[in-house]
Amino acid sequence: MVKVLVAGDRFILPEILLEALARHVPDAETTVIKGDWPLTPFVRIGEVYEAEGDEDVLIRALDGCEIAFVHASPFTEKVIAAAVPTLKLITVGRGGPVNINVAAATAHGVRVSNAPGRNATSTAEHSVAMILAAVRQLVDRHNELVAGQWRGDYYAYENVAPEVRGSTIGLIGYGAVGSRVARILDAMGAHVLAYDPYVVAADMPHAERLDDLDELLRRSSILTLHPRLNGETRGMIGAEQLALLPAGAIVVNCARPPILDYDALADALDSGRLSAAAADVLPSEPLPADHRLLRTPRLIVTPHLAGASRESAQLAAELGAADIARWLAGEPLAHALN
Repeated sequence: MVKVLVAGDRFILPEILLEALARHVPDAETTVIKGDWPLTPFVRIGEVYEAEGDEDVLIRALDGCEIAFVHASPFTEKVIAAAVPTLKLITVGRGGPVNINVAAATAHGVRVSNAPGRNATSTAEHSVAMILAAVRQLVDRHNELVAGQWRGDYYAYENVAPEVRGSTIGLIGYGAVGSRVARILDAMGAHVLAYDPYVVAADMPHAERLDDLDELLRRSSILTLHPRLNGETRGMIGAEQLALLPAGAIVVNCARPPILDYDALADALDSGRLSAAAADVLPSEPLPADHRLLRTPRLIVTPHLAGASRESAQLAAELGAADIARWLAGEPLAHALN
């Protein structure tokens, strides 16, 4: 009988992880711990990011466990070193497992698997909702109306919003999220341009592939960001790139904060160069009450909610439990990270 640590929180509940594990590994012995995220924010712990919990508590919970089935627990070098040689596999229910020191796990002979695409549909839907909200400025119109203002002049020809149908939308990153966004926008009648050096045109059925990022920017009245954060994409959209967009363009970021220079974005909104923007990921989470972005006009912000759906939590648990069953059967992991 294999012993598994099940470490959930207030999003991916331990009960969801246990139910998935019972379907795939019904005879597992389990130890269960539960964190308080998202009611308690993610923090950096040791050398890992977007984590929660106490390393020493995690080390004690891992006692005798061969497998860790987790979401946001901090698997630092300290934790991994203390858990071996018993610990053999860490399965994390995240697409970007920044709370796992994969290099340390590899050095200690511990396999790591994740749940890529677990929240791709949720994030894609939120991204399209943000595009529509920014185009129509739904938040400002709502706030004006409840404050007692009825602005009939918004129906004047010079003030009305464009339709997404027929608009040219630039999409950066054609992965699990970006491809879904492209499919939705294509169905709405938009002309989607896509920039992703790692995806060939044949795998972009819902977009026109471009090799030149500057060309995409010059042609896009709406820009939506979906690349994974790495050395190539960090800071890829700054003042120089925003200046290439047509006057009155809209920018949406539901990917990662460092991809976009938020000061440059605020400057472009303040000057009127951009007509609107929307962001679900922010340079500081939570934003301080006096942060500039909270005073920037025509900017819609949401508190990192794009990936939040019940289906995302359930899919993360299902993908992870299935990989645990594969590993126990001696089969290759479907989503191995090392």
